[in-house]
Amino acid sequence: MQIALEATGNPFAILSFIVAPAVLTNASSLLAMSTSNRLARAVDQARELAKQLEDPGGSASPEAGRWLTELGAAEKRAQMLVRALQSFYLAMGGFSTATLLSLLGAVLVTLGVQNLVIPFEVIAVGAGLIAVGSLVHGSILLVRETRIALQSIRNRALALRTRISALQE
Repeated sequence: MQIALEATGNPFAILSFIVAPAVLTNASSLLAMSTSNRLARAVDQARELAKQLEDPGGSASPEAGRWLTELGAAEKRAQMLVRALQSFYLAMGGFSTATLLSLLGAVLVTLGVQNLVIPFEVIAVGAGLIAVGSLVHGSILLVRETRIALQSIRNRALALRTRISALQE
């Protein structure tokens, strides 16, 4: 844990402790924004499917079974996206904390307050590790949600192909 103490001779070492978490904070923010957009689309899809089912005769429609299946998939997608957003928000907070503590640690080194540097380093690394774990977790959730969305598209395409094929016979 003597990194910060030895880094005083190399300004790039201190800068890397500050810049790396700051860049990862930005990446987490972009993932959160795109995940929010995906969540909005999943919610819109769920609303449209629910509207179709609530319309008079909607639940008696031959498409009702497919709509219910798609509504369940949209609900599951929305839940996964909310969990992914929570992970990305935790990542943003962790990276921001790591950036701030690294900056404060660098200031403490220049002020010669060596006894506080190591605790700042440990907490900054811990915050960074939690943030990286959250970023990975959120990304895994996005991959899983994408698979559900693709399966819904495949199911819809199969249903349309089957219906068109039956009409052509």
